[in-house]
Amino acid sequence: MLDTAAIFKAYDIRGTVPDQLDSELCGRIGAAFGAFFRQAEPATREVILGRDMRESGVELSAAFSEGVRSQGLDVVNLGLVSTDMLFFASGHLGLPGVIFTASHNPAGYNGIKSCLSGAVPIGVESGLVDVENWVHDPPMPAASVGTERQLDLLAEFVEHVHSFIDIAALRPLKVVADTANGMGGHVVPPAFADLVIDLEVMFGELDGTFPNHPADPIQPENQADLRARVLEVGADVGLAFDGDADRVFLVDDKAEPVPGSTMTAMVADRVLASEPGATILHNLICSRSVAEVVAEAGGTAVRTRVGHSYIKQIMAETGAAFGGEHSGHYYFRDNYRADSGLIAALVVLELLSNHTEPLSELRKPYERYWASGEINTRVDDTAAVIARVEQHYRDLELDHLDGLTVSAADWWFNLRPSNTEPLLRLNLEAADETSGRARLDEVQSLIEGTPT
Repeated sequence: MLDTAAIFKAYDIRGTVPDQLDSELCGRIGAAFGAFFRQAEPATREVILGRDMRESGVELSAAFSEGVRSQGLDVVNLGLVSTDMLFFASGHLGLPGVIFTASHNPAGYNGIKSCLSGAVPIGVESGLVDVENWVHDPPMPAASVGTERQLDLLAEFVEHVHSFIDIAALRPLKVVADTANGMGGHVVPPAFADLVIDLEVMFGELDGTFPNHPADPIQPENQADLRARVLEVGADVGLAFDGDADRVFLVDDKAEPVPGSTMTAMVADRVLASEPGATILHNLICSRSVAEVVAEAGGTAVRTRVGHSYIKQIMAETGAAFGGEHSGHYYFRDNYRADSGLIAALVVLELLSNHTEPLSELRKPYERYWASGEINTRVDDTAAVIARVEQHYRDLELDHLDGLTVSAADWWFNLRPSNTEPLLRLNLEAADETSGRARLDEVQSLIEGTPT
């Protein structure tokens, strides 16, 4: 019996190679996706395929292609791409697509992110369960096998990325980009090649073994090299990309990390300057300052669950121009509602170009509260713990949009279970650090069953 439960996640497929994910299984997954695409989009005749820099991706994507073609569909092979480039290709060509990537996961992993035509996400609620079922009950091969052709869309992708800013407004900022041996090394240099920006790329060689540091910039220790280099060369800003280059984190001119909430507020402010009154999405982990900035700029802020499939759905329903997550994902309506760290980075550089003060000063109006960051606690029964915490705070404002959110006048927190592990994820924000740490101790003691 095939064990797929461990690798089919809420939004993608991901596992270790070759014990959880090998070429034989990827061939079956390819046939399953082929059957799914034929059912979901009957007019579809082609499927886009790409991969990141992991060595295993060559063999696994080839097996996947063979599986897709067994269903009579043709494969458009883009070769090496970032995830946001794959989504661009899906929207640009009007075709469903798949990329082999494990994003920020260690070298021993690989996986699959997928979308329907127009970069519409595929998750457990929108087809991934059907794909898994077809892996176990393979579809019959088509009467004729599909073909495969190569296509290079890098130039078109760069042109698309540039369309989100006024290139003439940029000034010659010094930028250091740490691409962590990931796909940023493939897409960032051409995106900056014709700009006045003075770009230095760190660890730009594509190497899926990640010889310098993990490609997971949300972890502060993985920004250490970038922070040191920003100070060493006197850069205006540092950019830290993850392995598949769809996420980015900023480091300011003083080498201080810029939280995802701050960047969400900054990009929202810039979007609203060009599109007054627009709707802006933010997930419920983002700082309260995001909604405040949006309101002050004349926009409408809409709070969402965490996760790209939810944000893209609400973006489609509301016509929102932009959406941001604390985790470094930034979504643009005109990017087929997909996320792109590269586009977000260029928008911030345009914002910085329009001001004389450095990023360390420019960020201050967007940062109004103390935040705990995400704290994970392993518990035996996540539902029971959440119920206990809810009971304790029953007299405050409660909501269950995603886990439990408790709100008071000068502080709030969200507590939500992990999708894959017996963990509770806590994010807390308060007016200042002293009161915030006191509240954090209080909530953590409740989670651990030792209330103060």
